[in-house]
Amino acid sequence: MGKSIPLIDQKYKISNNLISGCQSKVWLRAKYKEGKIIFTADSDAVITKGIANLLIRVLSNHTPAEIIGADLEFINVIGLNEHLSPTRSNGLIST
Repeated sequence: MGKSIPLIDQKYKISNNLISGCQSKVWLRAKYKEGKIIFTADSDAVITKGIANLLIRVLSNHTPAEIIGADLEFINVIGLNEHLSPTRSNGLIST
């Protein structure tokens, strides 16, 4: 999944788009278009790119209200949180 992430444009790899608390550098950009949010991201680690891509696939192209109300319980159901280091878990929670 890390190889197929919708990559953030290089010009948006700025500190305002950097997710704090993650062990890797992760940049996330949200763009509002026609009532929906479209996310792009990048990371210096393939594992983190994959996690970001998973969240992008679930949340991108939805309205802000849908994103706020999204049930992300699947993260616990699939056991993803159990297989992440504490610093990667912090980054996941920060998003």
